[in-house]
Amino acid sequence: MAIIQLKPRTPGQRFTQVADFSGLAPGPVEKRLLRPLRHSGGRANTGRITVRHRGRGHKRRLRLVDFKRQRDGVPATVAALEYDPSRSANVALLHYADGDKRYILAPQGLKVGDRVESGPAADIRPGNALALQDIPMGTVVHAVELKPGAGAKLARAAGAQAQLMAKEGRYALLKLSSGEQRMVLIECRATIGQVGNLDHGNLSLGKAGRVRYLGRRPRVRGVAMNPVDHPHGGGEGRSKGNHPQSPWGMPAKGYKTRGKKASDRYIIARRPRGKR
Repeated sequence: MAIIQLKPRTPGQRFTQVADFSGLAPGPVEKRLLRPLRHSGGRANTGRITVRHRGRGHKRRLRLVDFKRQRDGVPATVAALEYDPSRSANVALLHYADGDKRYILAPQGLKVGDRVESGPAADIRPGNALALQDIPMGTVVHAVELKPGAGAKLARAAGAQAQLMAKEGRYALLKLSSGEQRMVLIECRATIGQVGNLDHGNLSLGKAGRVRYLGRRPRVRGVAMNPVDHPHGGGEGRSKGNHPQSPWGMPAKGYKTRGKKASDRYIIARRPRGKR
């Protein structure tokens, strides 16, 4: 999807870039697959703010995306490609031969009118979903499950992909976009291809208002505060002392916050330092 640079007819448009939506449907095509999306504003059930800098954002509705892809042997046709305000990737509306309708993540190269299937008999084509044991090595996949039948968890953002590197016993080795390598059960399903909308990461919002549309409220720098409010605050003039940390003393750079997880033993190689 191309990026459009707006002409600076107003100051707010000077650095604004928007995606080219010419290939997408003008609005939600299947309203039965929409649900209300409620916002917490960063507040927990007690009413207190537990996550700062969260705001209402623009009103939007949630698209029910089929991450399990368990309709084996039932062919489907891509009826429309749509914008999803809740995720960076676009979604594709599938019309199944038996009348069912589902949303899936739109992979790169998928077009309206294409035929999509799932199951062991499906071809190795973008949009088809198969178990890792039925996918040839070296294939690029996305929307990968971590547990069989639990739905896709890995490689779901715009431009994300994972490459099937090897198969050994009950496990398959995947290399993720971040460079991390991990083992996944070969019964887990994945979708062929790379997630579309590759230019999403190159967009420039251009103005503060578009950040607010996404539900992100302003952040105040610690060095601009007083010492009573932040460890970085205070000083005569501009000062840059102390170690990078949160208002409560949590180190901000290089400090590992990930706890021990049962799935850590399946990670063969961590992502390179500095990659997000």
